[in-house]
Amino acid sequence: MSDNLKLPFYIFFCVCFIHQMNAQKYSNAFLQIGVGAAGQGLGYAFIASTNNTNASYWNPAGIVRNEHQNWEISAMHSEWFGGIGKYDYLGATLPSKNEKQKIALSMVRFGVDDIPNTLNLYNVDGTINFDNLSSFSASDYAFFFSYSRKLGNAFSLNPLSIGLNAKVIHRNIGKFANSWGFGLDAGLQYHKNNFKFGVMCRDITSTFNVWQFSFSEDEKSILGITGNDVPTEKLEITQPQIIFGLGYLKRFNKLGVSPELDFYIQTDGKRNTVYANNIFSIDPAIGIEINFISKVFLRFGANQFQYLSIGNNPKSWSFRPAFGAGFKTKNIEIDYAFNDPGIGNGSNSHIISAMINIGSKP
Repeated sequence: MSDNLKLPFYIFFCVCFIHQMNAQKYSNAFLQIGVGAAGQGLGYAFIASTNNTNASYWNPAGIVRNEHQNWEISAMHSEWFGGIGKYDYLGATLPSKNEKQKIALSMVRFGVDDIPNTLNLYNVDGTINFDNLSSFSASDYAFFFSYSRKLGNAFSLNPLSIGLNAKVIHRNIGKFANSWGFGLDAGLQYHKNNFKFGVMCRDITSTFNVWQFSFSEDEKSILGITGNDVPTEKLEITQPQIIFGLGYLKRFNKLGVSPELDFYIQTDGKRNTVYANNIFSIDPAIGIEINFISKVFLRFGANQFQYLSIGNNPKSWSFRPAFGAGFKTKNIEIDYAFNDPGIGNGSNSHIISAMINIGSKP
């Protein structure tokens, strides 16, 4: 390697090492949930084939593969853990006269509302005063500005495409704490004949959240008496995540079958995954979509393969299954997905998403 190339690589690995020392595991975990019922019904194996507004989350390189040139608007709602947590998404691809590039805007929110605040529930004499009981919300927001561009001939059916996300993150825990953060994602897709390949790098430069805390002296005292730590760490770092996806499309007259295999590589240390060491972990995801005349869809998927301790068996193999369905007309697509975010604890989640193309002629 030449001296001109050694310096950038040296700086890159030094930065990654420093971040590894200070990074928090599972930081900004709400951004791992996914958007759109199609991708979730495929068990998150969607990096190589995503090709519409929802690609702003999965892989921004797929936004430019959207066949519509005018507005495309996508929305999703799901409830987690028996309706305690609510996850919502809204995104839009802007009109474009240039087939080689597209811009999309999107937002996600994960929130738990009406959380009881019991810090002031007890009076000084130890009696309970329910008039002091209040509630607050804990909400996480992410705002994406996405740019996607084709490289090569714009009229080719299988061009190379790239994409970039600039994202702003805001997290709020009632009046007690809030944070702002910023990060970048980058993606690539390459389709050759019936093969599809994709790479997605989330938080490619690491994402930094800066926290501010607002506890009164009385609240700090109560937290100390009840054995709770008063938070002081103000910087939260989200380590990069790299995802590789490989898909294939096979047609049988009116039927189409599209399997995909993705590998999610986390760089925040050892996790309970198929393969893990002290630096990174690898979690595969597999999905298959069956379509009838590209209008009616059935989807099946699985991810989060891991060992769990169940009963007398210290290591029982487990995974999170998912399935979904959808239908599409000229300008409207409705999708549904079902999965288990708790991996077998009964907290099943139903996801519904819709997409509409306004004034477009595919």
